[in-house]
Amino acid sequence: MVKRAEQASAPALYEEPGHLIRRAQQIAVSRFHDVHGRHVTPIQYAILRTLHESPGIDQVTLAQLIALDTSTTADIAARLETKGWIDRHVMPRRQRSLSLTAAGEEVLLELKPGVGILSGGMMASLEPAEQREFMRLLRKFVHLHDSQNSTPAKRPATATLKASSKASAKTSAKTSFKAPAKVSAVKTGPRAKTPTKP
Repeated sequence: MVKRAEQASAPALYEEPGHLIRRAQQIAVSRFHDVHGRHVTPIQYAILRTLHESPGIDQVTLAQLIALDTSTTADIAARLETKGWIDRHVMPRRQRSLSLTAAGEEVLLELKPGVGILSGGMMASLEPAEQREFMRLLRKFVHLHDSQNSTPAKRPATATLKASSKASAKTSAKTSFKAPAKVSAVKTGPRAKTPTKP
């Protein structure tokens, strides 16, 4: 049983960083669905965005870049393949090379306008200087954790971290991905209102 003295010295719930980080994650996911709908999840977006920027990478590398374990990454990749958004090609040693399909590129382009709206909306209550400081501390927190502790996936490449930090430092409301040279029009049906899997 916890002693009364220990109970008295324990921080209030909203003084605990773990609780605040969990709430921040809930807010981010909720805002993501408010802006983009529920036909795609934040993790699926991360995969689509990463494959757009690094086409042809294998599933293990993808897992490292988005900080997921390999089994979860493989499961989500299989779902995206079923949706027709990515292609998976078998490589030596049973690895799989991943790339976006034309439909996947179209989905990413559809999401692009909302990315800036989402980022700007979440940060709007902070002053510009506070936004920069908030992002700086988030990057530092994640980088130090990845450098010092074991994670579900292996640490992202140092070059990738540095590039990400530089890009984020320039702006938190703009995106850098470009439209593919040729993309066939893909019509998407009405967005489902029910929650989707990761």
